[in-house]
Amino acid sequence: MTTAGPAMDALSLTVYWNRLVAICEEGQVCSIRTSFSTIIRESSDVGTIICDVDGNLLAEAKRGTSAAMSCAARAMKLLLREFPHARWAPGDVVFTNDPWLAAGHRYDFVLAAPVFLNGALVAFAVSVSHAQDVGGPQWTADCRTVFEEGMGFPPMKLFNAGEVNADVLAILRVNSRVPEIVIGDWYAQVAGLEVVKERLAEFMQEYGFTSLATLSQRLIGLAEQAMRKAISHIPAGTYCGETFLDGYGEPLRLAAAVTVNADELVIDFAGTAMQVAEAGINCPMSYTWAYTTFALKCLLDPDSPRNEGSFRPIRIVAQEGSLVNATWPAAVNARTLVGDCMPSLLFAALERALPGNVIAESGSSPPHRHQFEGIGHDGQPFVFTLFVNGGMGARPTADGLHGTGFPTPVGCTPFEVMEARAPLIAWKRELTPDSGGPGTFRGGCGQTVVIEVSARRPINWSVISDKWDFPPQGRAGGLPGKPNRVERTRGEGPAPRRNRTILMPGDRIELTFAGGGGFGPAANRKREEVLRDVRDGIVSTETARDVYQLETPREQGL
Repeated sequence: MTTAGPAMDALSLTVYWNRLVAICEEGQVCSIRTSFSTIIRESSDVGTIICDVDGNLLAEAKRGTSAAMSCAARAMKLLLREFPHARWAPGDVVFTNDPWLAAGHRYDFVLAAPVFLNGALVAFAVSVSHAQDVGGPQWTADCRTVFEEGMGFPPMKLFNAGEVNADVLAILRVNSRVPEIVIGDWYAQVAGLEVVKERLAEFMQEYGFTSLATLSQRLIGLAEQAMRKAISHIPAGTYCGETFLDGYGEPLRLAAAVTVNADELVIDFAGTAMQVAEAGINCPMSYTWAYTTFALKCLLDPDSPRNEGSFRPIRIVAQEGSLVNATWPAAVNARTLVGDCMPSLLFAALERALPGNVIAESGSSPPHRHQFEGIGHDGQPFVFTLFVNGGMGARPTADGLHGTGFPTPVGCTPFEVMEARAPLIAWKRELTPDSGGPGTFRGGCGQTVVIEVSARRPINWSVISDKWDFPPQGRAGGLPGKPNRVERTRGEGPAPRRNRTILMPGDRIELTFAGGGGFGPAANRKREEVLRDVRDGIVSTETARDVYQLETPREQGL
């Protein structure tokens, strides 16, 4: 007598899907709440996913860095080449920070743990997060090869059958400025993976699954079907777009041609600048692939579940040795300056094909990051990474969001926490007036931050930024947002764009984070909305008069 397996009707699949996402969410929350660094605990720069036994992405947490989770899914398949199924045992955790295997630079670690049920390998729990410090110069863009960018770990076991690899921890302790924070975060990731493993086993037992193969096939097939349907609505053809980075002496061009053929897409990055030797802004394919697929999912199929099937109709072509397919041993520490431009680039390409569906460029595409390192008030080394977001680009039907990260959704660490963890004082954090690009719908405002060094000794300051010369662009006649800027307002020395410098005790710096581009002609913006913006202090009376053509702002009591 045979018994039917778990139900596979539409309602049951919805229940299974939501349960798998909830399992990832629970593991994610565990990692965040048990972490040591502000990067994970406050900014949530971590992602948790479930892969099937073949390494296919099955489900992911709702919060966290979506593109990094895509990197983790891609990494899982590559890890299976190094560690075939027979090499995994209960209690194992394999990890790596190889930029070409994992998430694009050595600061991001992918940890993978096998899930066993009744002695059989049924899935993998995977986590990816940004480490606070991996040795080397710090998180900076001015290295010339990957060898300068801190410790590299090839795929290896961090835990072997439940026993930690003490040699790995010993190596880290003599190379990292804050080893206990990094090790604590690894343990937090492992704790999250343990939650995923336990809950996944409970889920399978509850619904009678002995394997996830059939469920994985069904869920991945449905996601693929949804993405192919979305692609089929785009008129066939090839659509081209470009965007520019500030570069070194001359601008660096990023180009993409998107070819739509029935229900498939080919993204060709021909025409993109070659990788540079001057700095670590080069982007491995792992990261380019993640942000390309993420951008297309956001634009074409934002509502259906995302898993391996979402990627299958998409093929990416990029010349080896280009900025978007950098080859070893290129410096890649600041690969966000290229990879995080993928949404802007692809949206520019598809704007003509999908009129009224594409947002303007955002102030955090790419993100503007700062890292501080030195000796704190307690005489111990500190490392602090400041995440602050620019404004999002205006939408075709609404203004852009203020101070909101896109495409990387990490949050800003509260300044009270910063002041408690690092010898830094925040004197200002406010929205920057007139920073959002004017338009029928205004771009979101960026932010202005003023920080003073309260340390007793000089500290190191690293800046990763772009979009000084090419501010976030508007669309459909909308105007650009204001660009990024860095200024030393007290103290001597230049303000860096993409390199390191020294800050002395008492120095002050002013950091300006770009606003998003506008959408549609500014002259078409509703009069009451301009007046509201002036009253709220995010648009000046001069801009209201000169750009929005509001003739009498003073008569409105402004």
